[in-house]
Amino acid sequence: MKARLEERPDPATFGRGLGPGLGINLLVSDMAAAIAFQTGALGAEIVWQEADFAIMQGCGATWMLHADRAYRDHPLGRAVAGLVARGGGVELRLYGCDPDRAAARAEAAGGSVLCPPLDKPHGLREAFLIDPDGYVWVPGIPSAEPGGTSLSGMSAQERRA
Repeated sequence: MKARLEERPDPATFGRGLGPGLGINLLVSDMAAAIAFQTGALGAEIVWQEADFAIMQGCGATWMLHADRAYRDHPLGRAVAGLVARGGGVELRLYGCDPDRAAARAEAAGGSVLCPPLDKPHGLREAFLIDPDGYVWVPGIPSAEPGGTSLSGMSAQERRA
């Protein structure tokens, strides 16, 4: 996890420094509420924050937040204007984020629990959480093998403690 930056990153240098792979940029109606949910429920860290932009990190992933007003002249900004829930059909999966802890903190962080933590047949324990903008976050960790422990070395009972 990167330490919080002391000064504003140069946008061109930051952009060129992003590696190959999937990038996530979320348009948010309330920057403070989005950050409160992501840090409070998901344990994400703020790398950089200003009024209309933030760089977030958690569980080895980096993503960005832009306030709606930062996109007011962009076609995507007009497309999301007035939407109650955003990202319909998209799951923002944060592997390595404990779903039991995240679900327990979701409401206090301004979100809600759509589906509580469950061990799924595909080998993950996961929860479905809705943030203040309606994005669905899915924190997940390897589930325990029957009678054993997960890849993290903890039993399901220990993870919920």
